[in-house]
Amino acid sequence: MSQILVSHNDDLRRLVEKGYAVGFDSNYLIVRDIPYLNSAGEVKSGAIVAKLVHVTSEKVTQENHQVLFAGGSPHRLDGTPVPNLSDRAHTLPLSDAAKDVVVERSFSNKRIVNGAMVDYDDFFDKIHSYAGLISGPAKEKGASPYTFRIVESAPPDSVFKFQDTLTSRAEITDLAAKFKDEVVAIIGLGGSGTYLLDFMVKTPVREIRAYDGDDFHIHTAYRSPGYVEEAEFGQKKAAVYSQRYDNFRKGLSIEAKYVDASTAKDFDGVTFAFVCVDKGSARREIFDLLMAKSIPFIDVDMGLHRREERLAGMLRMTYYSTENAALVREKEIAELKDAPDNIYRTSIQISELNALNAALAVIRYKQIRGFYFEQVPNFYSAFDVTDLKIVGRTKLDEVA
Repeated sequence: MSQILVSHNDDLRRLVEKGYAVGFDSNYLIVRDIPYLNSAGEVKSGAIVAKLVHVTSEKVTQENHQVLFAGGSPHRLDGTPVPNLSDRAHTLPLSDAAKDVVVERSFSNKRIVNGAMVDYDDFFDKIHSYAGLISGPAKEKGASPYTFRIVESAPPDSVFKFQDTLTSRAEITDLAAKFKDEVVAIIGLGGSGTYLLDFMVKTPVREIRAYDGDDFHIHTAYRSPGYVEEAEFGQKKAAVYSQRYDNFRKGLSIEAKYVDASTAKDFDGVTFAFVCVDKGSARREIFDLLMAKSIPFIDVDMGLHRREERLAGMLRMTYYSTENAALVREKEIAELKDAPDNIYRTSIQISELNALNAALAVIRYKQIRGFYFEQVPNFYSAFDVTDLKIVGRTKLDEVA
């Protein structure tokens, strides 16, 4: 049980003092030891589960008048279902810390005051009302929801410095857990790299290691997310982005260095990498390093040019798996040689396309890790600006 939440929320404190077995899992309030009768009149024990909405890191409020229930449908003494619960089947995956709580039902009920249905004042009002409905018949057989049991369930360590209410609101806590052991490297914090960093900072991977030796200039600000302060110009990108994201999460390391064979030690323990560089020779050294260490990675690139007084071009995302990296590299999809100076200096970068390029790479990574459904396992995707179409490839012989 989180003593911080109980001590800062009077309604939760009152639940504990009343004798309810109050516990928490991620962003859910769990009240165990709620007795009820099944259809055969037998006393069973369930748990009420309600979503926590964080106002601050310490203060919470309820989302609505509904609750979930770990248990079967509650019945009255005569064997009929308890009325006014709008009882429906429902499932909700919780973390391993609450594996004893298996949600099976959802209930929707409001209090009736002076003939009108009204919302609950707070969590105490809500839980106490639902417990009365659910446990009323079981109380007639001597059962009680007031067990005064202390539920000490250590919540899973979070990499975020704020409560992650996004996953609980969407009921995808079990899917987010797929990233808990991931150590991700981001190589290059240019246009696409900075958006990719922004997306990954908000992904619950255990650790992020980012590398870029360049300075933060005015043109950098026009193709990176978030605010900008004049004092940042001339600083190392690593320092700027470290300061920008330090208050959001733990496990973030951004270093002002370029990646080559001499930095191989930095990649010990890395489980996945993103390559976001626009210099062919640098990309070649990075590929060599990642492949030698059997680290799967995604390489992103974009090529824009003027066409009839407008811009045209493509974005590319290529996945190099541990098994097929050498074969994909042989296709020469990525430029591994330096472009002529005049071409390199006029390389066009546009923030919305940088962001899209990064988004495609992150989506593909999350498919690989089982977060998104993967119908077709593309190793290559290209987006054409001229027709807004994305072309994917699953077989190596489909890309010349």
